[in-house]
Amino acid sequence: CAEENLARLGLAKRVRLVQADLFPPGHAGLIVCNPPWVPAEPASPLETAVYDPASRMLRGFLAGLPQHLSRGGEGWLILSDIAEHLGLRSRAELLGWIAAAGLRVLGRLDTRPRHPKALAADDPLHAARAAEVTSLWRLGVDPEARRGG
Repeated sequence: CAEENLARLGLAKRVRLVQADLFPPGHAGLIVCNPPWVPAEPASPLETAVYDPASRMLRGFLAGLPQHLSRGGEGWLILSDIAEHLGLRSRAELLGWIAAAGLRVLGRLDTRPRHPKALAADDPLHAARAAEVTSLWRLGVDPEARRGG
């Protein structure tokens, strides 16, 4: 899919694709992750874009990020809080995983959805979608954690 998108956009010669489980070898100054947002089991291949069993990808990204960031680099995590509104994950859990990985929050940009389902009062998920915020979390390695406390 990525290969097809790059070709369609005329970027195939400017981008090198590497297949890896979360992180390719090496370090980078910026690593961006937009994991599936709901910690539940997918029932079809299409649902793997939305469902992340036991938050495996999210937790793996956070745990591996410090080892793959260049000094002074940032990890950007794009994540909806819909799982929090559905009672499937708490903000405290997310912040705990960030801290346990030796990361700190450098900043956060928030946006609310404006798609039709977020506005449809007859949608069964309306309450959660109306409260939903999608955030770009800017993460960096916590210098205190790097020194061991």
